[in-house]
Amino acid sequence: MQNYSSRLSDPASRKFETFSYLPAMTAEEIRKQVQYIVSRGWNPAVEHTEPEYATLSYWYMWKLPMFGETDVDKILAEAEACHKANPGHHVRLIGYDNYKQSQGTAMVVYRGKPV
Repeated sequence: MQNYSSRLSDPASRKFETFSYLPAMTAEEIRKQVQYIVSRGWNPAVEHTEPEYATLSYWYMWKLPMFGETDVDKILAEAEACHKANPGHHVRLIGYDNYKQSQGTAMVVYRGKPV
């Protein structure tokens, strides 16, 4: 078993969401995850927050969820637009499951620099 050092006092070490304990995903791996969200029929959404507030339950929503969006390129473009507008923030992509009325997945796709 591997011990992952994560301290509240060190924002760079904090772990978030589904894939945070794995090495950073490549652009192609992120694309595959977005394709999975679309293939499940989940509604994608983009959220962001400052690194020092990432452990709180509230993140800012970037626009409205993309209800019914199936174009992977449009979804990735929104995540990138959020990152460009908020370069110091963490940006996460969420897949909302309509049937379970909850998040099916959530992953940080851009990490902001800690203050």
